[in-house]
Amino acid sequence: MSDYVSVKNLIKKYGELCAVDNLSFSVNTKEIFGLLGPNGAGKSTTLSVITTLSDFDKGEIIIQGMDIRKDKMKIKQVIGMVPQDIAVYEHLNALENVKFFASLYGMRGKELINSSKEALEFVGLADKMNMRPKQMSGGMRRRLNIACGIAHAPNLIVMDEPTVGVDAQSRELILHSIKTLRDRGATVIYTSHYMQEVEEICDRIAIVDKGHMVACGTKAELVSLVTDVQSVYIESRIPNSFRFEEFKKKQQLMPDVKAITLEENTFRIDVSIEQNSITKIIEQFIGMGLPIININTEVPNLDTLFLTLTGHDLR
Repeated sequence: MSDYVSVKNLIKKYGELCAVDNLSFSVNTKEIFGLLGPNGAGKSTTLSVITTLSDFDKGEIIIQGMDIRKDKMKIKQVIGMVPQDIAVYEHLNALENVKFFASLYGMRGKELINSSKEALEFVGLADKMNMRPKQMSGGMRRRLNIACGIAHAPNLIVMDEPTVGVDAQSRELILHSIKTLRDRGATVIYTSHYMQEVEEICDRIAIVDKGHMVACGTKAELVSLVTDVQSVYIESRIPNSFRFEEFKKKQQLMPDVKAITLEENTFRIDVSIEQNSITKIIEQFIGMGLPIININTEVPNLDTLFLTLTGHDLR
């Protein structure tokens, strides 16, 4: 994949406060890139700089091959911004809101009307075109906020906490819409405090803390930074004749098995992540006449990864 966004050694200060401190990362074309960090980590400042809303002190930002300092006006045309704070006009209805924001990018006439209607349909508000924001639920307002940011068909879409305060149904619709935008060819930079969302939709994740890059990669790559072990839990019906110590010795002959414990009817077997040995373990159970009632694996989730890598919780 080629880089669509390249950020190198970015520094942004507010007086004596260094909000972004020598931050570097790249975003691939047609991927959803998650930017994860607590309040004050520098996420919103970084997004503000990338979307040309704020200047920066040092560094280099290249978007679609264009230098953000030299080609700011051209870059503005390829970016869509969905801010954390809902930015719609209460005195305009849904269609009028979307048309207004799309018109800022030079859309006019039938193209403006058709694109605005398509954006509303895309976020599930096709039947709410004449409704004003004050008549809408929180989830509907969030979806309108997204429609306003994508109606001009931007190649790069920047989303800052787009699901804050919405109901579960609207959240699922929004997440599905974001994945659809990626599948249609858009590149998405996404921030959220909801770890489950980031795990569900992001191709790669950057963990930022105190303006610094802590780690960046796929979830599997981030997991490899903190552990090389996954736990396999197998529930079975254990006969009275079963001898755990004999079973344990046989399992530990496998080089990638690290530890085995048994609690009631559930085995926990810690194995190397790199060696996919679950099939071999299942074969051993079958060979010893141990029926498998349930099986699942466990690796660190993003909450655990974040705590391990930064030393504190996300919030």
